[in-house]
Amino acid sequence: MPMHADKAEVTWDTSKSKWLVRIQSGDEVMRRHCNVPKSATEQQLRAAAEQTVRDDGYDIDPSSITVRPA
Repeated sequence: MPMHADKAEVTWDTSKSKWLVRIQSGDEVMRRHCNVPKSATEQQLRAAAEQTVRDDGYDIDPSSITVRPA
């Protein structure tokens, strides 16, 4: 059974030139980069964040994903 992530936030990491997905589950925070183009739409970023969270073994309510444009 997957663990539950409380929220996820997608931001542009200028130092790496990649999108950063910050996953929070309780007090634990994980940071994962994803290879989605900088020009990606919000819908694409939400889908990438959801997949990144799942790849880490968590489930998440899609409404708890926040996207901050680059």
